[in-house]
Amino acid sequence: MVALDIDGTLVDHEGRLPDSVRRSVRRVVDAGVPVVLATGRSWHATRPVFEELDLPRGPVVASNGAVCVQFPPLEFQQVITFNPARVVERVLQEHPTAALAAEVIGEGYRVTKQFPEGDLTGSIEVVTADDLAGSDVTRIVVRDPDASDDDFIALADRLGLHGVSYFVGWSAWLDIAPDGVNKALALVEVAQALGVAQSDVLAIGDGRNDVEMLTWAGRGVALGGSPAEVRAAADHVTGTFTADGTAEELDRWFAPGKADRRRSRGATAA
Repeated sequence: MVALDIDGTLVDHEGRLPDSVRRSVRRVVDAGVPVVLATGRSWHATRPVFEELDLPRGPVVASNGAVCVQFPPLEFQQVITFNPARVVERVLQEHPTAALAAEVIGEGYRVTKQFPEGDLTGSIEVVTADDLAGSDVTRIVVRDPDASDDDFIALADRLGLHGVSYFVGWSAWLDIAPDGVNKALALVEVAQALGVAQSDVLAIGDGRNDVEMLTWAGRGVALGGSPAEVRAAADHVTGTFTADGTAEELDRWFAPGKADRRRSRGATAA
């Protein structure tokens, strides 16, 4: 099984999918190996990438593991939610200028103020913080374009909330999810359902929300240029995204004539 992050792994930060990556993913599919998208994106933002890759029906891990679907046709396999009231209160205490969003599954987001253009997709409804905190959600997104990722790492440390998980993005972006929810735990169930051993999973990612996935997979590969903690969690660091690092790693195992070189964790390049 091949588990792939999307942003910074399959597409650039403008959402563009390189032809080289598309071809490499197609080789995996043609080899009969399941390709599972594992992303922090919502399902409705993940679907266009699934369709652009022309993947066959199969599982998708979205919202950092809080939402798992089978597609096509769309079938929700798992939706994990939590009460965000305490999270909303603490975030606004620590960072009152932040914009907050709650995912509306399959549709869009409810937000306390508008996010920068292009950050969110789907329908956007502006609500009060009290309204946002009033019903269970799969995650709360915290955003401040005037802050840095280091600021948000410090924010996550200051929040000190129990019962939730934190994922700091490549910019001033913080995902707050139900406790224990991450890509790896969702992929455990996906692999079991497919009859795939952990040692036979190749995972590729570039973000802090990929650390658990890269640690769990039989071969976890980080993109060059990933944060240091992501590279430290990986078994191998490939090239940067702009240097075709994703395609390089997939072609290591799935390029024509290389089927006999597919190995599990700790495999070395020929």
